[in-house]
Amino acid sequence: MSAPNRTLYRTPFSAAYWRDAAEDFRRPRTLAFAALMIAACVALSYIPSIPVGDGGVRVTWGFLARAMCAVVCGPVTALVFGFAEDTVSFLLHPSGPYFPGYALTTMIGTLIYALFLYRTRPTVVRIFLAKLCTNALNVVLGSLWSAILYSKGYLYYMTVSFYKNLVMLPVQTAMLCFLLAALMPVLSRMGLVAPAGRDARISVI
Repeated sequence: MSAPNRTLYRTPFSAAYWRDAAEDFRRPRTLAFAALMIAACVALSYIPSIPVGDGGVRVTWGFLARAMCAVVCGPVTALVFGFAEDTVSFLLHPSGPYFPGYALTTMIGTLIYALFLYRTRPTVVRIFLAKLCTNALNVVLGSLWSAILYSKGYLYYMTVSFYKNLVMLPVQTAMLCFLLAALMPVLSRMGLVAPAGRDARISVI
């Protein structure tokens, strides 16, 4: 079997990028890694969250596995992963009725990670922009789902969510930078991402 293509792209706005993403979706090794990241999300949910300051802000861990799935597997797999991960997590930890809006948020969030981090050299700027967009998504859609499911209005939930996601933005960006800096050389040696080259450090831009 020939070695998988690991071409790097500056942006996701090319037909070749999406052909590679579709090809990765058909690779058993890619699907196995996505399944492993689903299991990682479930395992990470058992790790207690860490409070950060006041206002109910807490550090959680599942976003790390979602981001890693996006980095390795790409945007096509990310959409399927997001639906599967949210559904499996709900079945294992049900809290009230199943609501498909949260699956949609997970799907779009993992897709955003992939658009910024798949088939490219991760940089601090790319990681920050990926987190900025996913946190904005949490504010906009998460507040909408809370307003639909619970008693208070959209502006209330949006205000609370905006504060939490703003506080967590630099924390989560730093966590993801450290994780990618540690794992990208390993993933490169495994053939899951492009060769790391001589300098595998996470650059600023």
